[in-house]
Amino acid sequence: MNWSKLLSNSRLLGDIGNALDSGRTPFEKDFDKIIFSAYFRKLKDKTQVFSLVDNDYIRSRLNHSLEASCVGRTLGTLVGKEIVNRHRQELKQFEARDFGDIVAAACLAHDIGNPPFGHAGEDAIQEWFKSPKAATVLSYLSFKEQEDFRTFEGNAQGFRILTQLDKRPNLCGLQFTCATLATFTKYPREAGISSNYFNEYNAIPNNKSTKKHGFFQNEKDLFAQIANEVGLIRREENSAWWCRHPLSFLVEAADDICYHIVDLEDGFWMNYIEYEDAKMLLNDILIGEKLDNIGSDKKENIKYLRAKAIHKLITEVKQVFLEYETELLSGKFDIPLTSEIQSGNKLKEIIDITRKNVYEACEVIEVKVAGYEVLGGLLEEFVTGMSNKKLSKSYLIKKLIPNFQENENIYKSILQITDYIAGMTDSYAVSLFKKIKGISLPRGGR
Repeated sequence: MNWSKLLSNSRLLGDIGNALDSGRTPFEKDFDKIIFSAYFRKLKDKTQVFSLVDNDYIRSRLNHSLEASCVGRTLGTLVGKEIVNRHRQELKQFEARDFGDIVAAACLAHDIGNPPFGHAGEDAIQEWFKSPKAATVLSYLSFKEQEDFRTFEGNAQGFRILTQLDKRPNLCGLQFTCATLATFTKYPREAGISSNYFNEYNAIPNNKSTKKHGFFQNEKDLFAQIANEVGLIRREENSAWWCRHPLSFLVEAADDICYHIVDLEDGFWMNYIEYEDAKMLLNDILIGEKLDNIGSDKKENIKYLRAKAIHKLITEVKQVFLEYETELLSGKFDIPLTSEIQSGNKLKEIIDITRKNVYEACEVIEVKVAGYEVLGGLLEEFVTGMSNKKLSKSYLIKKLIPNFQENENIYKSILQITDYIAGMTDSYAVSLFKKIKGISLPRGGR
């Protein structure tokens, strides 16, 4: 792969060029489009770890995405400065800020496809489609179409939003640049690949890009177009499976840095992690760093140490990326950057403590149970309504999904339902579930 292609600012419809704008680059426009997206705004009421909490300090998906974007912009800009210097002739029309803007936009959108209740919501959708209740309707689909739902992915839903759902008429999505869309796609492969080569590759524990899928069958050709434009290496001729865009590793690192360090901080604020433990874990990352302003206010101390730790991790990730640039461009590097940094083991300790004390906390488990109940119940109602041969009489679908298009393609009909449910906020999903089940009744009216 080469950087000049990887940084392509072309868009999915070739006849629509980049309008000249002295104030913004094409990559800055990508960032701005996401900020103004209704799908992005919904993240304010989507679970990060804690759902619907009264503590206004705790992060939502929206907060997390904004923070990851800040880290991503810094990472991209620092890396970009060195890459541009290394490849002056090839990249004479690019600046370090272009790298930063691409990574920032991809980070900003990285959770845009997440359903209600976070990863618990993904699990709930997957489990419902694996249940006997879904077997009949899925039997009409191809194997790979079935796998889109049985292994439902917020990442693939996010790619669908960016390229299909959030759009003006007759356009493919909001027309993001191919560089941003490729960088966004951390898992550049379809679901349901079963070749020997894929199974052997995926069985290697540290290989990260194949652990999930990044697009549905419906968007497979769109990703192929993007991959061709930016010059991604295709790993297997007969499968929709490519190596990652090198900047995807920075998106992953920004996400990892933020949610591991920030979940530790949130766990402290929610009293699941003791002050001394949180302080010790952050100090372990900051060994050798000069620390000022450590006072008696425990919350302020943790905020300060969190900021310093994130800065240290950014520096370490940048160094690893630059060290492995050749392997990244050849597609040979496929492990998280954070696993190779100096503080990798310390970060793993934080992950282990957070998983034990926060992710397995009673309140978090309750969210997971609620996700299964609510999303499973909604899927049953809507998919049953879609598949009962009386679609025009399905009140739920006609009333709640006004743009639902009746067609003979059951796969696309189910996609419309998962679009609707995955696009809900936590609060709306709970409210609708209660109304449908008769747990609560709408007020007003005659």
